[in-house]
Amino acid sequence: MTNAQQFEAFLRNYQNMVFSTAMRLLANQTEAEDVTQEVFLKAYQYFDRICASPTAAGWLKTVATNLSLNHLTRYRSRWSFFSELSLSGRDESRELEFPANENVEEEMDKAERCALVERALQALPAPQRVPLVLFHFEELSYDEIAEKLGVSLGKVKTDIFRGREALRRKLRLKLGSGEP
Repeated sequence: MTNAQQFEAFLRNYQNMVFSTAMRLLANQTEAEDVTQEVFLKAYQYFDRICASPTAAGWLKTVATNLSLNHLTRYRSRWSFFSELSLSGRDESRELEFPANENVEEEMDKAERCALVERALQALPAPQRVPLVLFHFEELSYDEIAEKLGVSLGKVKTDIFRGREALRRKLRLKLGSGEP
């Protein structure tokens, strides 16, 4: 197998994970695709070192997270405070792919729940979505999140609390319970 074929196989193995990581942080398909492309450009530069490494997936996820955060930092001026947000006009029809397992019916229910959570998460404003994703999906501590985002620990705690509350409200409305 040539080096180009090896890289193509490598890309196919990890492209969904890298894209999902970027999509969760950026909540914008075009920007997530751009970041995914940047990640694999970097991976190509270091392919000889990472191709056989058991930590390749972790390296790719870290690069995707850092590039996504860098992208958000560049556009931080666009961020609004929670009270100033307007979520109208957002496309909530995007869905992420989830692999099916043995028990198809149970997995379909799980996939529907996951897709619902993903859509609700993507509808959150970046100051709430990003810390939630870093905490729950990237498993960073509050201190690590504060350091990565360059904000205070208190802001991280507040944004995660507000994000969870907003997510809870969105999910309750979508599930039809109607409770605030």
